[in-house]
Amino acid sequence: MKRFKRTLKYIGIGMLVLIAFMFINNTSLFMKRETAEQKYLAHRGVHQTFTMEGITWDACTAERIYEPEHSYIENTIESMEEAFRMGADIVELDVHPTTDGEFAVFHDWTLECRTDGEGVTREHTMEELKQLDVGYGYTADGGNTYPFRGNGIGLIPTLEEVLAEFPDQELLIHIKSDDPKEGELLANYLEMQVGSDLQQLSVYGGDQPISKLKDRFPELRVMSKGTMKNCLIPYFAVGWTGYVPKACEGTQLHIPEKIGPFLWGWSGKFYKRMEQADTRVIIVAGDGGFSEGFDSDEDMGRIPDYFSGYIWTNRIDLIGNENIN
Repeated sequence: MKRFKRTLKYIGIGMLVLIAFMFINNTSLFMKRETAEQKYLAHRGVHQTFTMEGITWDACTAERIYEPEHSYIENTIESMEEAFRMGADIVELDVHPTTDGEFAVFHDWTLECRTDGEGVTREHTMEELKQLDVGYGYTADGGNTYPFRGNGIGLIPTLEEVLAEFPDQELLIHIKSDDPKEGELLANYLEMQVGSDLQQLSVYGGDQPISKLKDRFPELRVMSKGTMKNCLIPYFAVGWTGYVPKACEGTQLHIPEKIGPFLWGWSGKFYKRMEQADTRVIIVAGDGGFSEGFDSDEDMGRIPDYFSGYIWTNRIDLIGNENIN
């Protein structure tokens, strides 16, 4: 009986030591607070934002924009230029392959919502897409007025044009499909446009095209649901020790703010561990379902004190470093 009690005592002490180790090894409370400027990822550049109330995946967001506060249209060179001027460290853009071997920088799978065109975006030539008015469908009052109609003609750029315009800026390219062939097409395209100098680029999208792209360019920073799972599932299991799985190295993580607190070491120690593994950490608002961003001063108040990664925003025009007094 005494031996049994002694065993229980040792087990209890061992558990307390383990818990103390897990806490000390994963708390950010003893870390020095970062004083550097915030780092921002501008989603779609400077663009017209819209109400998220009742939104679905097939909603035409151009038909539900807020009253415009500026004239910029998403995924245009002008909107990216302004985003960088406002303090963006990275600008995110969407691409679709075209029938004539180009990549069009445009968000929607089809053309009807935003433009005066019809049909699937990738079933057109780049020349055809250049004829469209990309501001055609935007309305803030249910269709009574269209404030950008006629102002967006010819503003859909090619990826080549974007790369040429911003050779020294960080760009995050979004592949809009899960077609492995698209990964191969983009790999060929990037090789032709920038060769092996991919330091300023990162790419995210479906598992299959991202896998193909990573096979061609192992040094390229990429992200997909698959790469996220490969990193974070083993990290959930052993990250309390401070160990970072090899699958996390040299990649990119988009962490929804609701998921972050469940990660070992969140936020400061988690970020430092990933930084040492050459992994970029981006915090996304909410649960990450609809590319929600930190878009106001109130939103920014939710950024963890010890977080020094990138902040995903749809309103770089409101919260960027250029706007801080």
